[in-house]
Amino acid sequence: MAEANVYGAIALARAKDLPARLAFGLFIGAVGWLLIGGVTPLVWYGVMLAGQLTDAWIGAPMRRSPEAAVSRARRITYTVSISVNAAIYSALAAVVWFEGGTAGKVFAVLSCCGSIINTALQMEHTPHGLGPVWAPHILYLIGLPIAGALISPEADLLTMSVVSLGGVVFIMHGWITVKRIRESNRQMAEAVSSAERANAAKSDFLATISHEIRTPMNAVVAAGSLLRRTPLSSAQGAHVDMLANASEVLLGLLNDVLDLSRIESGKLEVASAPFDLTEKLEAATDLWRAKAPEGVALRFEPGGLPERIVTDPLRLQQIVSNLLSNATKFTARGEIVVRGGQVADAQPPLLWIEVEDSGCGMDAETADRVFMSFEQGSTGITREHGGTGLGLAISRRLAELMGGRLTVRSEAGRGSVFRLECPLVLAETKAVSAPGPREAAVDGETIAVLLAEDHVVNQRIVRLMLEPMGVSVTTAANGAEAVEMAALRVFDVILMDMQMPVMGGIEATVRIRAAGPNGATPILALTANAMAEHRAQWAAVGVDTFLTKPIVMQALIEQVTSAAGQGRAARRAAA
Repeated sequence: MAEANVYGAIALARAKDLPARLAFGLFIGAVGWLLIGGVTPLVWYGVMLAGQLTDAWIGAPMRRSPEAAVSRARRITYTVSISVNAAIYSALAAVVWFEGGTAGKVFAVLSCCGSIINTALQMEHTPHGLGPVWAPHILYLIGLPIAGALISPEADLLTMSVVSLGGVVFIMHGWITVKRIRESNRQMAEAVSSAERANAAKSDFLATISHEIRTPMNAVVAAGSLLRRTPLSSAQGAHVDMLANASEVLLGLLNDVLDLSRIESGKLEVASAPFDLTEKLEAATDLWRAKAPEGVALRFEPGGLPERIVTDPLRLQQIVSNLLSNATKFTARGEIVVRGGQVADAQPPLLWIEVEDSGCGMDAETADRVFMSFEQGSTGITREHGGTGLGLAISRRLAELMGGRLTVRSEAGRGSVFRLECPLVLAETKAVSAPGPREAAVDGETIAVLLAEDHVVNQRIVRLMLEPMGVSVTTAANGAEAVEMAALRVFDVILMDMQMPVMGGIEATVRIRAAGPNGATPILALTANAMAEHRAQWAAVGVDTFLTKPIVMQALIEQVTSAAGQGRAARRAAA
C-alpha cells in the first residue's frame, strides 16, 4: 500500500471508530468516578475529548483525499497525535491503579487490554497504525504493576512482575490475532478476486457458447422457415415440422441457461411498455394449443382482464409460456385453462393470471421443490418429459423482478394451479396497428440494405428472406468492408453482426456514424451475441434495435421496413 494510502486509510478508520471511542471513554470515566471519586475522571474525559477532536481535525485532509500525497510534517504530526491520544485514553487507568485499591488495579488492567483489542480490530486493514496506538497501552499494561511495586512498599515485586508477564503474554496473543485476521482478510480478498475472475470467465464462456450455437441454429431455423414457403408434400411438411419443433426446444434450453445466468449475476433487467394483455395471452394460448397432447383442451378465459397494461411484455409472455409448457407436459387428458383478473382494492392494485391443468398434480413437498433451479418432481420426469428444470425457477425469479410473485396450489392426482401476481398499471386504449406489408418497400421504392456478416450461410439466409420481398441486399464479409461500402453510397438500412474478423460490428458502427453518407442511416444489430452486456455495448454506440439469431423472418422484414421508412423521413427532413 502506498504511503499516502496508508495514512488516508488510518484517518478513515479512526474517524469511523471515533463515536465508539467517545462512548467507551464515557463508560471508563463513569467507572473511574465510582472507584476514586472527585473531579479527576471529569477532567480526564474533557482532555480526552479535546484530544480526540484535535486528532480528527488533523486527519481531515487525509480523509477527504485518501489518495493524495501527505507531507512529511503532517505525517509526523498525525503519528504524534495518535500516540498522544492513546496515552491520554489510558491515563485514567494509571490513576485508578494507584487510588482505586484492588478493584482499581483489576479495572486498570482490563481497560488497557480492552483498548489493545479495540485498536487491533480498528487497525486490521492498516497495521502500520498499530505501533503508535498500541505503544502507550502496552507501556501502561506492563509498566503499571512494576511501577506500583517499586513505589508502594506493601506491593510484592514478584507478584507484580508476574502480572506484567501476563500482560506480555496477552500482547503476544493480540499480535498473533492481528496477523491471523490479516491473513484471513488476504485469503478472503483473493477468494473474492478469484470468484470475480471465474464469473467473468463464465460470462465470456456463455457469450461464446451462445454465439457458436445460435449461428448454426440460425441456418437450421431459417431453412425450415424458407422450406415452409415452398410446395411440400404431407410427408415433407411433417419433416419440416419435426425440424422446427426440435430447433425450438434447443433454442428454449439455450435461452433458459442464459436467462438463469443473467438473473444470478444481477444483469437481467425488466422493462416497462404498454401492450395488449389479452392479445399476448391469446397468442400464447394459441401457440401451446397446437402443441397440447391429443385429448387435452386448452382454453383462454379473458373475462376480468384489463385490455392494455404497462409492464414487461416479453417477460410476462415468457412466464405464461413456461407455465403452459409445464401444463402440457403433465396433462395427458382433460383441459388447461388460462384465466386472469384484477385485485383492485389491493395496494398497489394487482394483476393475477392463473394456468390451471387437470394433470397429475403433486404433493406439498414436490410443490416446494419445483421452483428450484434444475429441480423437477422426480428423476423419471426428465426422462419422460425432457427439460432442464429451469422454466419454473426462472419464471418465479422473473415474477419477483417484476415486483410480483409466482405460487402454486396442487394436489397429487387432481391437477395444479400456478398463479402469477404482479403490480397492475393500466395503459390507455390504443388502436392496433395493421400487420406488416407483404413486400418490403417504402414510398414505392426498393429498400437498399447493407449486410455486414462474415458467415456465408447467414448471408444467404438474409438474402433469401429479404430479396423475395423486394429488398436489395449488399453484403460485406467484415466490419472493415462495411465501412468502405458505407462510404461509397447511401443505404436505407444497415444490418450489423457483432463478432467479425478484421473489424467487429461495434467499431464499424462507430466509424460509419462518424463520417460519410450513412452517418444517420438506421443500423440494426443482427447478431448471435444475446447477453445483456452485448446489448449495452450496442446501445452505447446508438444502436437500439437488436435482432437475435436465429432470425425470425417476419420480425426481420418488419424491422427493416420500419427502419427504412424512418431513415428516409429523417433524410427528407434534413434536406
